[in-house]
Amino acid sequence: MAHQKILILDFGSQVTQLIARRVREQQVYCEIHPFDVSDDFVREFAPAGVILSGGPNSVYEAVGWHAPQSVFELGVPVLGICYGMQTMAQQLGGTVESSGKREFGYAEIRARGHSELFRGIEDRTNDEGHGLLDVWMSHGDKVTALPPGFKVIASNESCPVAGMADEVRKFYAVQFHPEVTHTIKGKEMIARFVHEICGCGHDWNMPDYANEAIEKVRAQVGQEEVILGLSGGVDSSVVAALLHRAIGEQLTCVFVDNGLLRLNEAEQVMLTFARNLGVKVIHVDATEQFMGHLKGVTDPEAKRKIIGREFVEVFQTEAQKLRANGAEAKWLAQGTIYPDVIESAGSKTGKAHTIKSHHNVGGLPETLNLKLLEPLRELFKDEVRELGIALGLPHEMVYRHPFPGPGLGVRILGEVKHEFADLLRRADAIFIDELRAADWYDKTSQAFAVFLPVKSVGVMGDGRTYEYVVALRAVQTQDFMTAHWAELPHSLLGKVSNRIINEVRGINRVVYDISGKPPATIEWE
Repeated sequence: MAHQKILILDFGSQVTQLIARRVREQQVYCEIHPFDVSDDFVREFAPAGVILSGGPNSVYEAVGWHAPQSVFELGVPVLGICYGMQTMAQQLGGTVESSGKREFGYAEIRARGHSELFRGIEDRTNDEGHGLLDVWMSHGDKVTALPPGFKVIASNESCPVAGMADEVRKFYAVQFHPEVTHTIKGKEMIARFVHEICGCGHDWNMPDYANEAIEKVRAQVGQEEVILGLSGGVDSSVVAALLHRAIGEQLTCVFVDNGLLRLNEAEQVMLTFARNLGVKVIHVDATEQFMGHLKGVTDPEAKRKIIGREFVEVFQTEAQKLRANGAEAKWLAQGTIYPDVIESAGSKTGKAHTIKSHHNVGGLPETLNLKLLEPLRELFKDEVRELGIALGLPHEMVYRHPFPGPGLGVRILGEVKHEFADLLRRADAIFIDELRAADWYDKTSQAFAVFLPVKSVGVMGDGRTYEYVVALRAVQTQDFMTAHWAELPHSLLGKVSNRIINEVRGINRVVYDISGKPPATIEWE
């Protein structure tokens, strides 16, 4: 199916993928590509519109960090955001300078000039009747001279050109970030740009995409065998359902118990997939293999790399077994999604700062002799869930909280030990049970316990205790790129703490994490 599409050119912002998510929410297809693609690529992409992302640089210092000139010659609308606005201004004859006053976080701007981008969009009006908008800024430079043909469409005291437009050519630019939820009317601005200014319809949705993805997998795989690393989480579960629908018996799922799973996870996964969905699943207990290699390792990045390496080792062994039985797998399927790629700085630019690596991002060793199949790589978490429902997976599976690929290995701070994993499993299960009982599970986007490798003094009965600490973490988010800590009722937290301390011998203190993302990440490691 040929979709109308938006081209997003990435200048290295940490939130570029949020632009794509906002566009996709409007049921408009888009792709992100590095800013330095060729003019021929831009023309061949044939976008209905182009969005230029933000980035960490200054346009007057970053030599070569500009949009392809063809962007401004295609005759399609262009929206510049933050750095994207500044490079648009400079490339089209304006001036950008250091502002002398950095602006980060909330800002109020006045919409002016009656532009098509802001028409009818405002949070409130001032005494003079001017429309005001609450936005999120992140910049140290500003446009000081407009390019020919442009007018100011937004401003505030510290940023006289907070927005500009050449409405004849349909070029728009804003200094703030409409893609983040902190810009209250950002969603409406993106919708206005892609639908009314670019003229895109609503032809991107998961029920239709399910059929496209199935056909794409069939064309890619042909008659060859596929191995899928099945974790039981949302992403790999949706991949399993998609591949089972596409290639049936050509799919073999390998469920690896690495000793770092949630309580009763292995039994639940095998029951769900092997018995209920008819998917062929091999259960591999590799607990000792993983734990042995993690012994003495405390650095989180080292743990992630070890866990990823050992997963590959297990898959390689299972692929060899399949070959010995006459079923020669040619593909390894993974549940990699966009946020995994973003946080590993593995997006197509590779120019964003690395936050943390992901065990399933970065390709495969040549010794594996398997081709990589990642049918969800370009999807966001909410799209994955919608796809799962479209494929017929049960709601309780699809809307289960995310679980990291390395499992409890990144929820046990410091060295990973059997003892710590067992304590954490039980504490985590109590937390989730009580969230469900209090009707808070679906109100949070992700919730879990973290094991802290420190001991604290306590008293139980008449005796002194010196035992471990666990931290509870619950967040609410729309996109997993930014998140707020969940304001759980004190009575609920108290009940969870009381149960953990009483039922999990070895833990005598429970704390609650009230950090947002940013500055923290959702996981502790």
